[in-house]
Amino acid sequence: RPGPAGPAMAADPAEPSEPPPARRTCPLPSAEPLLFLATVSVGLQGPLATQYLWDRLGAERGYHGHNNSESAGCGNSSAGPDPLRQEVEALVSHWNLYINLGGFFASLFSVTLLGPWSDSVGRRPALILPTAGIALQTAIYLLVMYLELHVAFFLLGRLLSGLTGDYNLVLAGCFAHVADTSERRTRTFRVAILEACLGTAGMLASIGGGQWRKAQGYINPFWLAFASSLAATLYAAFCLRESVKQRRPARLFTLSHYKAVYRLYTAPEHPSSRWKLALYSLAFFLIVTAHFGAKDLYVLYELGFPLCWTPDLIGYGSAASYLAYLSSLAGLRLLQLCLEDTWVAEIGLISNIAGLVVISLATTTPLMFTGYGIMFLSMAATPVIRSKLSKLVSETEQGALFASVACVQGLCSLVATGVFNSLYPATLHFMRGFPFLFGAIILLIAAALIGWIEIWDSKRDYSAFQDAPRTPAKD
Repeated sequence: RPGPAGPAMAADPAEPSEPPPARRTCPLPSAEPLLFLATVSVGLQGPLATQYLWDRLGAERGYHGHNNSESAGCGNSSAGPDPLRQEVEALVSHWNLYINLGGFFASLFSVTLLGPWSDSVGRRPALILPTAGIALQTAIYLLVMYLELHVAFFLLGRLLSGLTGDYNLVLAGCFAHVADTSERRTRTFRVAILEACLGTAGMLASIGGGQWRKAQGYINPFWLAFASSLAATLYAAFCLRESVKQRRPARLFTLSHYKAVYRLYTAPEHPSSRWKLALYSLAFFLIVTAHFGAKDLYVLYELGFPLCWTPDLIGYGSAASYLAYLSSLAGLRLLQLCLEDTWVAEIGLISNIAGLVVISLATTTPLMFTGYGIMFLSMAATPVIRSKLSKLVSETEQGALFASVACVQGLCSLVATGVFNSLYPATLHFMRGFPFLFGAIILLIAAALIGWIEIWDSKRDYSAFQDAPRTPAKD
């Protein structure tokens, strides 16, 4: 009783029962506010940067059909599409391609370096760097607008942000933080809540950005984007509680971090988990590629003939697309009561496919918003896949896993911008909505892949049950 065994005996029962649940249920150290702030910044910059490119490049080409008024060439449906307008559309599409390609190549190696590094040193350093990089990118965008620098400086800002991990590392760090602090049975819904933060922030940024740009131009909304990214950096530095329990010093610039990502797919242990990891990653690649590709083109599609949307309508359209995150969260919670996660994801993909088909044929504003409405469950698939991937690896591999997922997401950005932004100007002459139809076909392949994984897994479990030795039931 008086020896060291007394305190140890008293501490052991209390350790597993009280402190861990208190830490896991406490909302204060969660990653949701950080992701919200970073998404507000990125969500403001995306559509506004495209519209700024449209105005700058259009002015340089002598095109005076502004976004905030329906010019004769666009507002009058009998006038037909303007060749000069189509030239401006193609130019903006190509600049978007260059900027996104630069961001991808800069962030490809930094994400796979910093993600596994966070498994050792903690999540906070890997979240401070990319949010600071986004703030730097926004500052450069502001300089371009104030000083009317060449639009190529947009590419410079994206390159510097990519070197610090860019938005993909923010996603990787936040999802790894949630995986560190959630139970396996509730992880899908926790991931969905995190993705709903993406939708809420994006919706607010889209509505606010469209109205604000219409009233006061580009400068003030970009100041809010800068303030949001700076606030995200401060939150990561001073407010976010570390989720890695056993931190240890680790060198940053070493090949071992890249090897940790490589071992996820090649380690001999749990071979069934490894091939499922690869197949789910492939399905994730197809789904996010379709999302990114369609999202890159929404603004251009809405600006062009025959829709010819004004900035406030573009803001409402972006908000409607982001609203799918919230409706998908509610739908996921309800459908989980009666369906397995995989079949919830399949329903979400069907919703996405149907919405893209309608948008590809949209020639009026009501039809375009109908397409957005049909996609109310379109974001239910990605949290399911992220959760399934997280459950296939150990607790000490979450950073490496979500770094690989971020790499896949970066590759999605590369392929989506390369394919969709090249496909759009090439198909303007016969079907402006063809890239959305192409995205629906990609999602159909992903739905078939996910369904096949689930069916094969179920058959394997049933065969294992059938082949299991049975005890004789004679007595």
